[in-house]
Amino acid sequence: MPVFTFQTAHGPQQIAIAELVVAGWTGRDADAVQHHIAELAALGVPAPSQVPLYYRVGAELLTQDPEICVLGAETSGEVEPFLVSDATGALWLGLASDHTDRALETLSVAKSKQVCPKPVARELWRLDTVLPYLDDLTLHSEIVEDQAQGKTRYQSGTLGAIRPLTDLMKGLPGGRLAPGMAMLCGTLPAIGGIRRANAFSMALHDPKSGRTIAHDYKITELPLIS
Repeated sequence: MPVFTFQTAHGPQQIAIAELVVAGWTGRDADAVQHHIAELAALGVPAPSQVPLYYRVGAELLTQDPEICVLGAETSGEVEPFLVSDATGALWLGLASDHTDRALETLSVAKSKQVCPKPVARELWRLDTVLPYLDDLTLHSEIVEDQAQGKTRYQSGTLGAIRPLTDLMKGLPGGRLAPGMAMLCGTLPAIGGIRRANAFSMALHDPKSGRTIAHDYKITELPLIS
Protein backbone atom coordinates (compact mmCIF):
# COMPACT_ATOMS: atom_id res chain seq x y z
CA MET A 1 0.00 0.00 0.00
CA PRO A 2 1.61 3.31 -1.06
CA VAL A 3 2.11 5.94 1.64
CA PHE A 4 2.21 9.63 0.70
CA THR A 5 3.36 12.65 2.67
CA PHE A 6 1.21 15.73 2.20
CA GLN A 7 1.71 19.25 3.53
CA THR A 8 -1.27 20.58 5.49
CA ALA A 9 -2.10 23.53 7.74
CA HIS A 10 -1.45 21.14 10.65
CA GLY A 11 1.97 20.06 9.38
CA PRO A 12 3.08 17.06 7.32
CA GLN A 13 0.47 14.32 7.09
CA GLN A 14 1.23 10.76 6.03
CA ILE A 15 -1.66 8.93 4.40
CA ALA A 16 -1.65 5.32 3.25
CA ILE A 17 -3.87 4.92 0.18
CA ALA A 18 -5.20 1.41 -0.45
CA GLU A 19 -7.90 2.17 -3.03
CA LEU A 20 -8.10 4.70 -5.85
CA VAL A 21 -11.22 5.64 -7.81
CA VAL A 22 -11.44 7.85 -10.88
CA ALA A 23 -14.92 9.35 -11.19
CA GLY A 24 -15.93 10.04 -14.78
CA TRP A 25 -18.75 11.90 -16.51
CA THR A 26 -19.17 14.14 -13.47
CA GLY A 27 -20.29 17.38 -15.13
CA ARG A 28 -23.16 19.09 -13.32
CA ASP A 29 -24.91 20.11 -16.57
CA ALA A 30 -26.59 16.86 -17.63
CA ASP A 31 -27.29 18.08 -21.19
CA ALA A 32 -23.64 19.04 -21.66
CA VAL A 33 -22.53 15.62 -20.39
CA GLN A 34 -24.80 13.85 -22.87
CA HIS A 35 -23.53 16.08 -25.67
CA HIS A 36 -19.94 15.20 -24.75
CA ILE A 37 -20.79 11.49 -24.68
CA ALA A 38 -22.20 11.80 -28.21
CA GLU A 39 -19.10 13.68 -29.39
CA LEU A 40 -16.77 11.02 -28.04
CA ALA A 41 -18.94 8.22 -29.41
CA ALA A 42 -18.40 9.70 -32.87
CA LEU A 43 -14.66 9.28 -32.26
CA GLY A 44 -15.10 5.68 -31.20
CA VAL A 45 -15.07 6.13 -27.42
CA PRO A 46 -17.63 3.77 -25.82
CA ALA A 47 -20.52 5.44 -23.98
CA PRO A 48 -20.56 5.00 -20.18
CA SER A 49 -22.90 2.40 -18.70
CA GLN A 50 -24.10 4.98 -16.19
CA VAL A 51 -23.49 8.62 -15.25
CA PRO A 52 -21.42 9.31 -13.24
CA LEU A 53 -19.18 6.25 -13.51
CA TYR A 54 -16.58 5.11 -10.98
CA TYR A 55 -13.44 3.51 -12.44
CA ARG A 56 -11.24 1.50 -10.07
CA VAL A 57 -7.50 1.84 -10.72
CA GLY A 58 -4.39 0.82 -8.80
CA ALA A 59 -3.39 3.17 -5.99
CA GLU A 60 0.23 2.67 -7.06
CA LEU A 61 -0.50 4.86 -10.09
CA LEU A 62 -0.52 7.94 -7.86
CA THR A 63 2.77 9.82 -7.97
CA GLN A 64 4.18 13.05 -6.59
CA ASP A 65 7.19 12.92 -8.89
CA PRO A 66 7.85 15.89 -11.21
CA GLU A 67 8.06 13.67 -14.30
CA ILE A 68 6.08 10.72 -15.64
CA CYS A 69 6.70 8.24 -18.47
CA VAL A 70 3.93 7.27 -20.89
CA LEU A 71 3.81 5.01 -23.91
CA GLY A 72 3.47 6.86 -27.22
CA ALA A 73 2.25 10.32 -28.10
CA GLU A 74 -1.49 9.94 -27.51
CA THR A 75 -1.87 10.71 -23.82
CA SER A 76 -2.97 13.84 -22.00
CA GLY A 77 -3.60 15.19 -18.52
CA GLU A 78 -6.77 16.45 -16.88
CA VAL A 79 -6.86 18.69 -13.80
CA GLU A 80 -9.20 17.30 -11.14
CA PRO A 81 -10.13 17.83 -7.49
CA PHE A 82 -8.69 15.01 -5.40
CA LEU A 83 -10.36 13.64 -2.28
CA VAL A 84 -8.68 11.34 0.23
CA SER A 85 -9.82 9.87 3.53
CA ASP A 86 -7.10 9.34 6.12
CA ALA A 87 -6.92 6.50 8.65
CA THR A 88 -9.26 8.36 11.02
CA GLY A 89 -11.86 8.97 8.30
CA ALA A 90 -11.09 12.70 8.04
CA LEU A 91 -11.61 14.02 4.51
CA TRP A 92 -8.97 16.06 2.69
CA LEU A 93 -9.10 17.98 -0.59
CA GLY A 94 -6.19 18.18 -2.99
CA LEU A 95 -5.31 18.26 -6.66
CA ALA A 96 -4.48 15.57 -9.21
CA SER A 97 -4.28 14.88 -12.93
CA ASP A 98 -6.13 11.98 -14.53
CA HIS A 99 -3.47 11.38 -17.16
CA THR A 100 -5.08 9.10 -19.76
CA ASP A 101 -4.12 7.13 -22.87
CA ARG A 102 -6.42 8.56 -25.57
CA ALA A 103 -5.69 5.85 -28.13
CA LEU A 104 -6.60 3.08 -25.71
CA GLU A 105 -9.64 5.08 -24.60
CA THR A 106 -11.37 4.28 -27.92
CA LEU A 107 -11.17 0.57 -27.00
CA SER A 108 -11.78 0.73 -23.26
CA VAL A 109 -12.06 3.79 -21.03
CA ALA A 110 -11.35 1.64 -17.96
CA LYS A 111 -8.12 0.30 -19.45
CA SER A 112 -7.05 3.78 -20.57
CA LYS A 113 -7.31 4.97 -16.96
CA GLN A 114 -5.12 2.15 -15.65
CA VAL A 115 -2.09 2.52 -17.94
CA CYS A 116 -0.94 6.06 -17.05
CA PRO A 117 0.46 7.52 -13.81
CA LYS A 118 -1.81 9.90 -11.88
CA PRO A 119 0.21 12.92 -10.67
CA VAL A 120 -0.98 14.34 -7.35
CA ALA A 121 0.05 17.57 -5.62
CA ARG A 122 1.89 17.54 -2.30
CA GLU A 123 -0.58 19.74 -0.40
CA LEU A 124 -4.02 19.04 1.11
CA TRP A 125 -6.76 21.14 2.70
CA ARG A 126 -9.26 19.82 5.21
CA LEU A 127 -12.46 19.46 3.20
CA ASP A 128 -14.62 20.93 5.95
CA THR A 129 -12.68 24.22 5.81
CA VAL A 130 -13.83 24.93 2.24
CA LEU A 131 -17.08 22.95 2.08
CA PRO A 132 -19.40 25.98 2.61
CA TYR A 133 -18.11 27.61 -0.60
CA LEU A 134 -16.70 24.63 -2.47
CA ASP A 135 -18.31 25.64 -5.79
CA ASP A 136 -16.30 28.89 -5.79
CA LEU A 137 -12.92 27.14 -5.85
CA THR A 138 -11.22 27.37 -9.24
CA LEU A 139 -9.34 24.79 -11.29
CA HIS A 140 -6.80 25.73 -13.95
CA SER A 141 -4.34 23.88 -16.10
CA GLU A 142 -1.72 24.87 -18.64
CA ILE A 143 0.28 22.79 -21.09
CA VAL A 144 3.55 23.14 -22.94
CA GLU A 145 3.22 21.83 -26.48
CA ASP A 146 6.30 23.56 -27.86
CA GLN A 147 9.14 24.75 -25.63
CA ALA A 148 9.61 27.82 -27.81
CA GLN A 149 6.01 28.93 -27.31
CA GLY A 150 5.79 28.37 -23.55
CA LYS A 151 2.64 27.59 -21.58
CA THR A 152 -0.88 27.61 -23.05
CA ARG A 153 -4.08 27.78 -20.96
CA TYR A 154 -5.71 24.35 -21.28
CA GLN A 155 -8.55 24.24 -18.73
CA SER A 156 -10.24 26.82 -16.54
CA GLY A 157 -13.38 26.93 -14.40
CA THR A 158 -14.88 26.44 -10.97
CA LEU A 159 -15.87 23.36 -9.02
CA GLY A 160 -19.44 24.55 -9.60
CA ALA A 161 -19.19 22.89 -13.04
CA ILE A 162 -18.59 19.49 -11.39
CA ARG A 163 -21.18 17.51 -9.44
CA PRO A 164 -20.98 18.33 -5.73
CA LEU A 165 -18.13 16.30 -4.27
CA THR A 166 -20.33 15.21 -1.36
CA ASP A 167 -22.82 13.78 -3.86
CA LEU A 168 -20.05 11.95 -5.75
CA MET A 169 -18.96 10.25 -2.53
CA LYS A 170 -22.50 8.95 -2.00
CA GLY A 171 -22.13 6.93 -5.21
CA LEU A 172 -19.26 4.90 -3.73
CA PRO A 173 -19.75 1.56 -1.95
CA GLY A 174 -21.25 2.30 1.44
CA GLY A 175 -22.04 5.84 0.31
CA ARG A 176 -18.77 7.28 1.57
CA LEU A 177 -15.05 7.64 0.99
CA ALA A 178 -13.74 4.97 3.35
CA PRO A 179 -10.47 5.42 5.29
CA GLY A 180 -7.53 4.77 2.98
CA MET A 181 -9.54 5.52 -0.16
CA ALA A 182 -8.90 8.37 -2.62
CA MET A 183 -10.89 9.66 -5.58
CA LEU A 184 -10.26 11.88 -8.60
CA CYS A 185 -13.52 13.74 -9.04
CA GLY A 186 -13.84 14.80 -12.68
CA THR A 187 -12.52 17.56 -14.86
CA LEU A 188 -13.30 20.55 -17.07
CA PRO A 189 -13.41 20.84 -20.88
CA ALA A 190 -10.12 21.28 -22.69
CA ILE A 191 -9.80 24.69 -24.34
CA GLY A 192 -9.06 24.02 -28.00
CA GLY A 193 -9.62 20.27 -27.62
CA ILE A 194 -7.85 17.36 -25.93
CA ARG A 195 -4.22 17.02 -27.02
CA ARG A 196 -0.79 15.83 -25.95
CA ALA A 197 1.79 18.02 -24.27
CA ASN A 198 5.39 17.94 -23.11
CA ALA A 199 4.51 19.37 -19.70
CA PHE A 200 1.38 19.93 -17.61
CA SER A 201 0.76 22.53 -14.89
CA MET A 202 -2.31 22.59 -12.67
CA ALA A 203 -3.71 24.61 -9.78
CA LEU A 204 -6.60 24.64 -7.32
CA HIS A 205 -7.28 28.14 -5.97
CA ASP A 206 -9.36 29.27 -3.00
CA PRO A 207 -10.48 32.87 -3.75
CA LYS A 208 -11.67 33.39 -0.18
CA SER A 209 -8.40 32.64 1.59
CA GLY A 210 -6.04 33.21 -1.33
CA ARG A 211 -4.54 29.74 -0.92
CA THR A 212 -3.44 27.75 -3.96
CA ILE A 213 -2.43 24.13 -4.42
CA ALA A 214 -0.25 23.69 -7.52
CA HIS A 215 1.71 20.95 -9.22
CA ASP A 216 3.76 20.73 -12.42
CA TYR A 217 5.02 17.63 -14.18
CA LYS A 218 6.93 16.79 -17.32
CA ILE A 219 5.86 14.02 -19.69
CA THR A 220 8.39 11.67 -21.27
CA GLU A 221 6.99 9.70 -24.20
CA LEU A 222 8.43 6.22 -24.58
CA PRO A 223 8.56 4.76 -28.10
CA LEU A 224 5.91 2.29 -29.27
CA ILE A 225 7.82 -0.86 -30.18
CA SER A 226 6.10 -3.58 -32.17
